[in-house]
Amino acid sequence: MTTLMPFDEATSTYDPVLGLEVHVELGTVTKMFDAAPNAFGGDPNTHVTPTSLGLPGSLPVVNAKAVEYAIKIGLALNCTIAESCRFARKNYFYPDLAKDFQTSQSDEPIAYDGYLDVELEDGEVFRVEIERAHMEEDAGKNVHVGGADGRIHGADYSLVDYNRAGVPLVEIVSRPLAGAGKRAPEVAAAYVQTLRDIFRALGVSEARMERGNVRADVNVSLRERPDAPFGTRTETKNVNSFRSIDRAVRYEISRQAAILAAGEAVTQETRHFHEEDGSTSAGRAKSDAEDYRYFPEPDLVPVVPDRQWVEELRASLPELPAARRRRLHDEWGFSDMEMRDVINADALDVIEATVKAGAAPATARKWWMGELARTANDEGVSLDDLSVTPEHIAELQQLVDSGALNDKLARQALAGVLAGEGSPSEVVEARGLKVVSDDGALEKAVDEALAANPDIVEKIKGGKVQAAGALVGAVMKATRGQADAARVREIIMEKVGS
Repeated sequence: MTTLMPFDEATSTYDPVLGLEVHVELGTVTKMFDAAPNAFGGDPNTHVTPTSLGLPGSLPVVNAKAVEYAIKIGLALNCTIAESCRFARKNYFYPDLAKDFQTSQSDEPIAYDGYLDVELEDGEVFRVEIERAHMEEDAGKNVHVGGADGRIHGADYSLVDYNRAGVPLVEIVSRPLAGAGKRAPEVAAAYVQTLRDIFRALGVSEARMERGNVRADVNVSLRERPDAPFGTRTETKNVNSFRSIDRAVRYEISRQAAILAAGEAVTQETRHFHEEDGSTSAGRAKSDAEDYRYFPEPDLVPVVPDRQWVEELRASLPELPAARRRRLHDEWGFSDMEMRDVINADALDVIEATVKAGAAPATARKWWMGELARTANDEGVSLDDLSVTPEHIAELQQLVDSGALNDKLARQALAGVLAGEGSPSEVVEARGLKVVSDDGALEKAVDEALAANPDIVEKIKGGKVQAAGALVGAVMKATRGQADAARVREIIMEKVGS
């Protein structure tokens, strides 16, 4: 059993240093070096060409849109864009790498020397220095059959699906990040989340972590004091959720601290993260750059981005997430806690779209963070996967604001929209959900309630006006919640003579 030092003790005894390598799959139509479709899923080995499979005689051609997306990412990360860069062969053997090398970039990346300011929930900001952002291709996927949960351990045999081979990637490599102390896990997760938000804002990737569009390799090392040399690092591979990144960093700090406290040495290696308990386990001995025998890719010419084009791309960058959040926070008037809740729920986009469709910020937030958030949680999906649109919510709220619906009826209408019965107006019409505001119908219901509750009438006449609530409730029940409650109260008070 692995020995762990309590996290607080570990971070007070040792200084953690992080390094993060984040891979993002670019949302181009075709792959990085060939015309095979860049699409998620599909039957195994159907999104391939001879180039995807590394077959003899096949030659690569650089995807121009992938270069554009890489430059946009570099600019958003405050990087210098190279005047000239080239691809290299990164040599290693693995079954899902058909040609036994990955076409990547080594000492000549497309973007370098940048930074990203990462804001934590309490407002504290950590600057993460970016060493480089380089282009490369993804590998295929090994499928292990017969083992537990698709793992190689205990599998009867393995298959390879090359659909993902050649998908365009940008890898963003940070410089060592020190000084975070006990906040290191939080900083790591917030950094990757900030990157994910930037990718989406730029439109360069769907950035869906559950699909592996964004993956992080998390490097952790410990040293005895901030001025000491860096310790031996481990690299936990392919962590693909913010919570898992936090847990992986936390576990590695506690594990390495226990090893060092016992007078032993940390092994430089890759490690696998286990979602079920937040632990990591040893993978393979970690290779250094020289082990990959990089050399220039002879089949590809250098990439030389035109300077005017780079400046045009810089001018075309959208408002980036941090600036957008600050602007919306001020425009909407949300408290800091309300805004954090919206961001943590990944609800910013849908709320903004609902406001643009005509709803007030507070009511848009009420629907998405209340009824719809509960529905998404129950169904195990994200808010934007629900079968309701921001326009639906704006329309629903308009019906409430006009008096056509009360909150109870609006929730019933929303349930119909979620069930696929149409727009809010169509559901209201089909289900007969409109508020009853006709005085004739309301007076009849009030008269029945008064006749059935003479004791309550006497209480109201005696000055206990709050007792009218019971009569309002009786009328609402009789009208299946469709009465205009405010008008019902007015009629009751008029009839009782109070």
